[in-house]
Amino acid sequence: MQPKEIVIVGGGAGGLHLATKLGRRLRRSGLARITLIDRSYSHVWKPLLHEVAAGTLDTGVEQVGFVPQASRNGFRYWPGDMMGLDRAGKRIRLAPLLDRQGQEILPEREVPYDILVMAVGSTANDFGIPGVLEHTRFIDSRAQAEAFNAALRAEVIRCIAGPDNATLDIAIVGAGATGVELSAELNTALDLATGYGLPNLRDRLRLTLVETAPRILGALPERVSASSKAVLEREGVTVLTNAQVSAVEADALVLKDGRRIPAVLKVWAAGIKAPAFLRELDGLEVARNNQLVVRPTLQTTLDDSIYALGDCASMTPPGAERPLPATAQVAHQEAPHLAKSLAGLLEGREPLPFTYRDQGALVALGRYDAFGSLGRRGLLGKPGGLFIEGWFAHLSYASLYRRHQLRLFGFWRALLYWMADALRRASRPGVRLE
Repeated sequence: MQPKEIVIVGGGAGGLHLATKLGRRLRRSGLARITLIDRSYSHVWKPLLHEVAAGTLDTGVEQVGFVPQASRNGFRYWPGDMMGLDRAGKRIRLAPLLDRQGQEILPEREVPYDILVMAVGSTANDFGIPGVLEHTRFIDSRAQAEAFNAALRAEVIRCIAGPDNATLDIAIVGAGATGVELSAELNTALDLATGYGLPNLRDRLRLTLVETAPRILGALPERVSASSKAVLEREGVTVLTNAQVSAVEADALVLKDGRRIPAVLKVWAAGIKAPAFLRELDGLEVARNNQLVVRPTLQTTLDDSIYALGDCASMTPPGAERPLPATAQVAHQEAPHLAKSLAGLLEGREPLPFTYRDQGALVALGRYDAFGSLGRRGLLGKPGGLFIEGWFAHLSYASLYRRHQLRLFGFWRALLYWMADALRRASRPGVRLE
């Protein structure tokens, strides 16, 4: 029997986990060939991008190369950027592959599939606000986070070389987990840089966090929100809630009430939307924020051979009023479920419905503190989950990434990574200075 072609588009947390688990499961079965397609050549866990932006994470060390990962786990990797879909012919179209100088390596190509899984993630939502695209930076990808870090280091040098009263003005729009954690991580980075002989740098930072909603971390329990805000304000962050941005200028944010927030660097971390090209795909149902609408089996509503998971999928569980949140926790649960479901499908069984289990939420504020809630009702049955903070919350937060590595590498290889990471942290600067 001819093997089925399973094509996974997107090598984020969900897509890479799915390719790895499905590849291991089907490697010797002969039932399918699995191909992972991503525009990048390596994977960096998206919840760590705020550390990349602040310069406290070495992406060269923490990245997972798609080629060795594919070789070890029974799937194929192909670099490419999806640009179109032919449902009738069961083919996806990939844009021309270019090098860093813009020279064409490969022309536009087509890749056939029997089963297609979309796992292309999401980006922040500019909501059509004037000046956002022109004057703010996003940190939705490794490239964007590294570009922000390069700009940050340049502004730090300008600030140090300037007059004694020069300030480093930074504004972050959106006080979800990304905006809050980036605010704390920038403070941590400048604390560390000061320790390497950059005098008064930390005192020059003027950081403003802007949120439209009445409180920060609106998706988390109120106690987590209040505790996080207190830590940020203690470290000098100006937190503005009920503050709506009406425009962005080259040197400032303009709020709806007329206030101007001066900022030489501006980060947009508000809202969420899936990539725009999903709206233009051949005959698939798409939600308002470009997400592909899927049934509980994670199959798209209009094509049983196309699946979606993670941030680019909109699934409303039976009896629920709204879709599942676009979080790493959802993607990490959907990936192993879909691997099991697709393996069963190849063996003649029906696709399995997905059930999400809310395990709580965590937020880490650099080296200052961490907060979270465990479980929807917590270990003691408390509404909103059991509140945790301090070293236990830090440990729980760190374990999320360790569990991600464990899924990708297996126990022994992951253990080697953890040991090497401990040695690197003891021997290298804690912040990027070059």
